[in-house]
Amino acid sequence: MCYKYHVGIPEMLQTSLAGLTLRNPVIAAAGTCGYVDALADAIDLHEIGAITTKSITREPREGNAPWRIIPSNVGMLNAIGLANMGVARFVAEEAPKVRACGTTVIASVAGHTIDDYVAVASAIDLCGEFRAIELNVSCPNTSTGRHFGSDPATLRELLAAVRPAVTHGALFVKLAPDMADPVAMAECAIACGANALVLCNTMPAMAIDVHTREPRLSNRQGGLSGPAIHPIVVRIVHDVYARVARNANVPIIGVGGVFTWQDAAEFILAGASAVAMGTALYADPASPRRVVRGLEQWVREQQVQNISQLVGQISQ
Repeated sequence: MCYKYHVGIPEMLQTSLAGLTLRNPVIAAAGTCGYVDALADAIDLHEIGAITTKSITREPREGNAPWRIIPSNVGMLNAIGLANMGVARFVAEEAPKVRACGTTVIASVAGHTIDDYVAVASAIDLCGEFRAIELNVSCPNTSTGRHFGSDPATLRELLAAVRPAVTHGALFVKLAPDMADPVAMAECAIACGANALVLCNTMPAMAIDVHTREPRLSNRQGGLSGPAIHPIVVRIVHDVYARVARNANVPIIGVGGVFTWQDAAEFILAGASAVAMGTALYADPASPRRVVRGLEQWVREQQVQNISQLVGQISQ
């Protein structure tokens, strides 16, 4: 169950994100906190800006066999395989929980085909409970998870079909960290109607058991998340913000290795309007609370009235 009481959040952290007003810029990333209110067992959901659901597909998926999450010296590898209950059950059982949850909920959508994406996005949009839909076009641990985020042409084809189906809320597009040209992909997403960019998903990676000589993940390969990818994504956020997103007035959500408020502040200075935490929630589901408090103190020290004044303010 979600908490019923409110916790005071300083207005200096209030964040505007593609028509959404968040109490603060800290978001629970897709795939790390269940569907809607699972994280409420560890933290008052009023304390964070938003939650992104695990990615929802047209049909139920069991995902990959174990092992599908393993630790790394530099973060975590996962190959969950988009395990979820399917869009019909999600809309019937989980969507009604949103209004009582106490924070903004963003629905993550995935699929194998364009028709899949359209069907799922349309069903979630029409239920009227979600103020934003995040298109996951960059999952590295399913056979088609990265197809639509691989180049501008395929992304353009997908968004041409999905954009008209999302009429009740904002449309976010989540891209990969290993794009050949992040700026070109961002330009394509924005031109095709993305209201915000989510940068970035996990990095394709692999681990091998040196004793058995077998891959440690059942899927052989998966996605690396955590501190190892943070500097990579900081660079991508900076480049996309400076060359595309700032002039287009399209906000960025920075994702990748946010464990501390300093990590979050780095994304803000690079050009992100909000930050999402993922791997950190596996280590400590209450860690967003410390990040929010640290950001509050940082904003005070920077002597600005609102954190938005620090977006993209890296020294030239």
